[in-house]
Amino acid sequence: MPAVMISDRAHWNSAVTSLPNAHLLQSWEWGELKSKYGWDAHRLLWTNERGSPLAAAQILQRNLSLPGIGNRFSILYCPRGPVLNWSESALLSQVLTDLHNFTSDTSAIFFKIDPGLPLSSTEVGVDQTPVENPSGQDVVDALKENGWRASVEQIQFRNTFLLDLSKSEDTLLAEMKQKTRYNIRLAARQGVSVRLGDIHDFDLLYRMYAETSVRDGFAIRNSAYYHDTWGSFIQAGLAQPFIAQVNESPVAAVIIYTYADTALYMHGMSRDQHRKKMPNYLLQWEAIRWAKQHGCRTYDFWGAPETIDPEDPLWGLYRFKSGFGARFVCSLGAWDYVTKPFLYWIYTVGKPKVLDLMRMRGKRKTQQIITA
Repeated sequence: MPAVMISDRAHWNSAVTSLPNAHLLQSWEWGELKSKYGWDAHRLLWTNERGSPLAAAQILQRNLSLPGIGNRFSILYCPRGPVLNWSESALLSQVLTDLHNFTSDTSAIFFKIDPGLPLSSTEVGVDQTPVENPSGQDVVDALKENGWRASVEQIQFRNTFLLDLSKSEDTLLAEMKQKTRYNIRLAARQGVSVRLGDIHDFDLLYRMYAETSVRDGFAIRNSAYYHDTWGSFIQAGLAQPFIAQVNESPVAAVIIYTYADTALYMHGMSRDQHRKKMPNYLLQWEAIRWAKQHGCRTYDFWGAPETIDPEDPLWGLYRFKSGFGARFVCSLGAWDYVTKPFLYWIYTVGKPKVLDLMRMRGKRKTQQIITA
């Protein structure tokens, strides 16, 4: 059955969360957020004869203005989607055909999908041998046969760590690395406490995030963006801040998003003070406990190195996150369907240079925020 366009929030979220591997970036709320920042959200749903959902794709469209060409073109992006059972070949074929048609109808330069489908997973601390996902290579072959190419631009993290929350708290603790358990208990002994935050903590959270970005050398957006990102999801009941304190003084925080049966750790921040008291370990444990108590079955640590390699820039994150006993999951990554090769080349070659300049300016502005 061909896809239909959905324009109702409840209908969309109900359909997406009923499908396998539903993700926050496919939620209605994420599309609404991005619509404030230059994107239009289109929501396609495939159903069977009884009207039951089979697949869904929230597609973000951004119109482009290219020198000498005008604004007749756009790009399309389906973050962490489409959502479907990728092992159903007939359904996959129908979805890809409809996405091709959608690309042509919108005069898009290219369409990027980023489904997060696991290609393999590794039980950290066991034997480090990846377990292949049987359908992963089949999907890669199907994408290639249908004109898709592996993207050189990975918007989201390709890999992540996933923790199974169906286990008891005692089991979760037992399966952590010894050093991680020790640091969780050390933080508690050193007087670190964790409280639930709310929308009134926004200024505190943003300032800590700005401090973190300057210390760790990454760029962040202005406060208005995070007020929308954090605030709208907190108010919708889809995000919960956790704030670590020492003597009631905030020292670190995380924001945990929830969608379907998954808790997602997307944003973390900390100050230089009291870092030796290991507040980040206790923060993660309390967030994991909270997610489990609220019915989540998976805790997604959101982000891991491309490879398990000490030389990787994200190796520090690997060591921290792997200590909690989660599986290292390598995904399919982003794939592009290109309809206008020359304009695609201009976009993929020129855009990174512009973004580098924007990041440099952003870092300078963030430094001014925390020194003001």
